[in-house]
Amino acid sequence: MTELVLIRVTGADKPGLTASISAILAQYGVTILDIGQAEIHDTLSLGILAAIPDSAESAPVLKDVLFKAHALGLSIRFTPVTAESYEHWVAGQGKSRHIITLLARTIEADAIASVTAIVAEHGLNIDQISRLSGRVPLDQAESCHDNTRACVEFSVRGEADQSELRARFLDIANELGVDVAFQADDVYRRTRRLVAFDMDSTLIETEVIDELARAAGVGDQVAAITERAMQGELDFKQSFAERMALLKGLDTRVLDGIAERLPITEGAERLIYNLRALGYKTAILSGGFNYFGRYLQQRLGIDYVFANELEIEDGLVTGRVIEPVVDGQRKADLLRELAKKEGIRLEQTIAVGDGANDLPMLSIAGLGIAFRAKPLVRKNARNSISTLGLDGILYLLGYRDRDIAEPGTTEQV
Repeated sequence: MTELVLIRVTGADKPGLTASISAILAQYGVTILDIGQAEIHDTLSLGILAAIPDSAESAPVLKDVLFKAHALGLSIRFTPVTAESYEHWVAGQGKSRHIITLLARTIEADAIASVTAIVAEHGLNIDQISRLSGRVPLDQAESCHDNTRACVEFSVRGEADQSELRARFLDIANELGVDVAFQADDVYRRTRRLVAFDMDSTLIETEVIDELARAAGVGDQVAAITERAMQGELDFKQSFAERMALLKGLDTRVLDGIAERLPITEGAERLIYNLRALGYKTAILSGGFNYFGRYLQQRLGIDYVFANELEIEDGLVTGRVIEPVVDGQRKADLLRELAKKEGIRLEQTIAVGDGANDLPMLSIAGLGIAFRAKPLVRKNARNSISTLGLDGILYLLGYRDRDIAEPGTTEQV
């Protein structure tokens, strides 16, 4: 009768270990039902679920494997597996799979403990844990630096209330100062093709309308309205009209200076550089202004720009915009139109924004990300990033640091 044995091997990693063990199993006609291998700090952990056929006795097989392991300086354990246990394991392969991504400047043990405790409470199994961020020197690993990035990805299996899970993850994110993303591990995660960004306070670290208002001498009035609109306290179109009216008479000669001083958000250039190299299309869908959107398009290499058009007469801002106004619903409509134009499904799109008027497009995108967003937006978006720059999105797509190129180079780090 076929015997099932779980073989677990640990020890210092060196070339040829897996080949040596599997070669012995091959001599006895063993079928490998499952195999997994991980390496942490030059230490190997190898697991093989072996089915030893009737024609071979398990004792000689395991003895040869044991001798080989000892010769290689490895520790080895054999665990019998019952047919019932194996069938129970097979039955679990149809369960839903999800990816949990933990991001921070540095990842402390309490963050890992909190995430895995929630996973366990909801009856999910962790199949794999992977570090996506690169190796860092010890002085950076032990303290938080503005230029450090840390990311651990968990592959989990099972059924759970996704809304409740996301709410729990958001709670620990707020408590511990980390980000925890939760998304389905399906074919669409691996085939995203279009990324749409809000502009103000997303691609750039300012609200352009506030910069225009300061130039017009009405900065405090406009900033107060902007904040209430982003918090969802005011209708976007209404607040936009009120703010635009305050800009009436502004000389358009100030626009170039504002455009040249726009502060690009941390990680934006690195993210878009890599998205372009990987074949993604990018778009700005903004309630801001085309004048500045086109400036960013040239600087960053964005494919599409849709924003509001300032009405200008005799070199002065009239205080009105040319219809249609790009509000929250218009952003969602534009995302649908771009997906259709690119010949992809909405599940293959990503939307990134910070304000209440971004929620419609975040809700319909395959991956909606609230970036350094207001509390209302973080609560209602499916995923959020607040601790890292925009290039943290690459981790949510499953890319490792070694896959990611630095702007202006062709080499991965």
